Amino acid sequence: METRRNFLRISGLTAIAGVTQMDTVFGQMKNKPANSSGKGLKLSFVPYNLQLKHTFTIANSSRTSTPDVLTCIEFDGLRGYGEASMPPYLGESIVTCTKFLSSLDLSQFKDPFQMDDILGYVDSVMEGNCAAKAAVDIALHDLVGKIMGQPWYKIWGFDPADSPNTSFTIGIDTPEVVIQKVKEAAPYNILKVKLGMSTDKQMIETIRSVTDKPLCVDVNQGWTDKNKALEMIHWLKEKGVVFVEQPMPKTAIDDMAWLTANSPLPTIADEAFQRLPDLMKVKDVYSGINIKLMKCTGMREAHKMLTLARSLGMKVMIGCMTETSCAVSAAAQLSPKADWADLDGNLLISNDPYSGVEVIKGKITLIDQPGIGINTLKPVF
Repeated sequence: METRRNFLRISGLTAIAGVTQMDTVFGQMKNKPANSSGKGLKLSFVPYNLQLKHTFTIANSSRTSTPDVLTCIEFDGLRGYGEASMPPYLGESIVTCTKFLSSLDLSQFKDPFQMDDILGYVDSVMEGNCAAKAAVDIALHDLVGKIMGQPWYKIWGFDPADSPNTSFTIGIDTPEVVIQKVKEAAPYNILKVKLGMSTDKQMIETIRSVTDKPLCVDVNQGWTDKNKALEMIHWLKEKGVVFVEQPMPKTAIDDMAWLTANSPLPTIADEAFQRLPDLMKVKDVYSGINIKLMKCTGMREAHKMLTLARSLGMKVMIGCMTETSCAVSAAAQLSPKADWADLDGNLLISNDPYSGVEVIKGKITLIDQPGIGINTLKPVF
């Protein structure tokens, strides 16, 4: 109880440098033992294939499933849960993820509150493996939140009422299937439309034939001509689109900066932005960033990104991959400070082993439950 009181007292203070607030908190706590058993952390993991309800098509690929690895960290009778979702473009797989997780020795850590030391160690073991690292980070956050008896949005001092609507993703498909998907998305207040092919205008016109809801579009680097891209963005604005995500290749930096400077809509970096050091590289190229736990190694770095982006006056979107309710609920803890949320990854799969954050009338609704706020629907560990 003393550890918990000290943590809540410290985390309630206003940090001079917001990016380092949580480092300060855990730095002051790292010498306070929380381990009554004397044993270290125990990490376990299991491969899990996510089955999509519909074929998921973007500008450069299609798939019906996504490889995933579920994780669990045990300590003093409590369990924290995490996951690594690995769509093909991340360059990770179940093989690389399980190899990385097998290389870790978390038993050397006797106090889960030493999060800076633990996650610093995890990040140092190998380059890359961001989704695998996120699986450890999420499980550790879930565990620490459960020890404290508090959800992370409260630990960070966020108001759950500030959480935005979440978009629901409509993948590239035939007009008939697109209309079906839009009808299935009736409970959602904003739709995210995948573009980047020759059918872009047809996609938008098809959706507009059945709904006038606000739209956002994700081009997944599909446009290569900046002048045609700008022309398209002006047309999209007339069709009720509110922002454009990753319109051009991540390597087209100069063209992208020009497009952002002339665009009537905000531009959001996704593939061009992964980890914290990338933020300074994209701040004058895009209007905002899409933070995804699988790209940035988890909640700890995502929180730092959010704070720094806000200090730079950039827009922030909290996104996800195809994920279970575990990682989506973890990302949702950050959503009260985001302009937009795209947290529908769990809604796109048919075999979610967890329940967690809810979408009520289209809005992200955080649960007052310790950790990342999930419950197990079927046994995994």
